[in-house]
Parts: sequence; structure tokens; C-alpha cells
Amino acid sequence: MLSNPTKLYDPASGSAVEPGSVSTTALAALLNGDKLFPEAFGLPPKAPEVKQRISVNASVLAMGYQRFIPNFAGLRFDMDDKGWHSFLALDEQENQPDFDFKPIWQAMPMGASACVALPLAAEQQKPLLVKLGAEEKAAQAMVDHVTGAAGLCWYADSRLYTPLLVASLNDDDGKLDADLGNLFGSMVGAYENNVAEHAFPVVEKQAGSTHQWQRQVSSNFGPYSAKEAEQPEAITGKAFLRVSLARHGSTLLFSLDDKLVDKALGTLDKRFPPMAEVVPQDLLMPVYFGPDSMAQLMQRETLDSLPQDMEPVFYNAAQTYLIPKLRTLGGYGKYALTLPAGSEPDGHWQWLPLEWKAL
Repeated sequence: MLSNPTKLYDPASGSAVEPGSVSTTALAALLNGDKLFPEAFGLPPKAPEVKQRISVNASVLAMGYQRFIPNFAGLRFDMDDKGWHSFLALDEQENQPDFDFKPIWQAMPMGASACVALPLAAEQQKPLLVKLGAEEKAAQAMVDHVTGAAGLCWYADSRLYTPLLVASLNDDDGKLDADLGNLFGSMVGAYENNVAEHAFPVVEKQAGSTHQWQRQVSSNFGPYSAKEAEQPEAITGKAFLRVSLARHGSTLLFSLDDKLVDKALGTLDKRFPPMAEVVPQDLLMPVYFGPDSMAQLMQRETLDSLPQDMEPVFYNAAQTYLIPKLRTLGGYGKYALTLPAGSEPDGHWQWLPLEWKAL
């Protein structure tokens, strides 16, 4: 804190404060022995058996995405004679989202590398939707109809940058479909050189309770090579994505990888087993980790980013040092990070115990 004196500021000066700065008032209080941190983090008194405590504010962990998860306040790790114990801090919000994650795990296909589920703060996203091209009416419709929690899962047969997103709607009658289609068309796409309106058309399909939108988007990071396209000469670059959005009843699915959306639709139609069959049924599970599948995903991403002919030194280093560790990681069992059943924030900085459960 004292290593850079320019980080100090006087609150009485009224000048703009640089993020990460420390007020002279706070510094004087700390040097005087005042206990500022327990109050700032809503910490309970430290029990005598707790030898060490690490507390981290959500503003550090969220890395700029705090508006999407305003319930998340921070994490804490306490060490006593029995080892380390983890806690999650939550803040109560107006129009509190539902903390029921079960619909997420019912829609997510089994076999994920890692998953996270969080209450979705829909109201805060309206300005962002409008800025990205949504009409005011469509943005408000999304805010009014998206409810509960949202989840992300990564899969070994996909890529690190193409997870599957699952969210819930508060009705399943398709009234939002027109707005969803318009939103998808305005927000998803790339500037294509040899295509009318400089974007590939949105392909729309509907069958029973499923309505799906898909657009081809040129990208060198896409899973499909340009020659697989219906018009290979229209692809800008060497590959492309089939970005997909689908509504199945009251469940909303999205991914840059269309195969994951198709698999999730199969899961909802009970043609593929869901994550719900392997996660705890009586507890809230915000995080899932499958080491074997994660090791496969990380190995693929690492080697794809290090072409042997262009990065021989780093490629050989990865083969020698990283790949054996990933194989070891793949030998561990699956784990769920859980909260007590019925947990939800009731106030400011409410600390809830976290527990890793072997599956």
C-alpha cells in the first residue's frame, strides 16, 4: 500500500479518485489499529480456532462483469486446525431472482467439463441490449420474460470460447419469439464481403415447442472449414461458425457451437441424459467440475494454439511439462461446489458455507 505514494489521496480535496487509490483517512485508521476490513467485508468475528482468513471482494473476481451477477458479493477462506473452509457472500437485491438451479441442470447435456450457474439480473441488461441494436420494446420484453437463473457449461468436444448458455423464460407460449428473432438478427453476424446485406441470412426453424434461429458467421476460429459451406467463396477467411439460438418451451439456449444447442434440445426431448442425473438433488449447485473432460478440453486448446511448425519450442515444452499434468488431472473424480438447500441472500454481505462434494 505504501510502495506507491501517488496512490494516496486526500478525501477533502474533492479531486477525482483513481481506481485502486487509498485515502489518507483510511491509511491513518489502519495505522491506528482500527479494524476496517471486517466491516467492509461484512465479516463475522473471527473464532479463536481460525488461524488465517482470506477475503476477496466480488469487484476483483468479477473482472468487470459485476452488473450481470449483482447478488455476488465476495469469497472467503478460513483456515483452522481442520484445514480450509470456503464461504460465499451474497447481497439481497430488489426483485430478487429465483435461486432454483434445477431447470439449468435439466437442460444441460451430461458430460460437461465445467459448469457455473448464477441468478440472472435481467433488468440491468436492458441498456446493454439497446446499445447492441435491440429496439426499446424488444429489450423490455426480454427483461420482462427472462427469469430465474442462467448457466454456462463447457464441453470437451467443443471449444473453450463456445460454451452452452441456458436461461429460463416465465412463459412457454412463444409470445417472445418475434422479439428473439429480431434480437438475434441484429446482434449476431459479421461483415461478409460477397453476401447480400453483408451478412448471411438467419435460418429459422420451428417444430412443436421448439423455435430455433441460426446464422452462419465467418470466423477463423469456427469449427467448420470454408469448403463445408454452401457457398465456400462467400466465407471471409478459412472457417465459419453456425451461431444458434433456440427456445424449447420455457427454456432458452444459445451457443456459438450449433452442435451444443442441438444436443441440449435432444436433452430436453429426453433423447440425451441431462446433468441433473449426476449432480446433487437436495442442494444448490452453482459450480460443477469434471477433471477428465476439462483435461481433454485444455489439452486441445493448448496444442491448437501452439502449431508445431510455428511454435516448436513452446509446443515441445507443453508436451513435456503440461500434458502429463493434464493427464494426472484427468484421473481425478468429478466435483460439485454446493450451497445449503434453500440458500438465498437476506441482507448485505450474507456469508454462506460452500462445500466441495465428490460425485
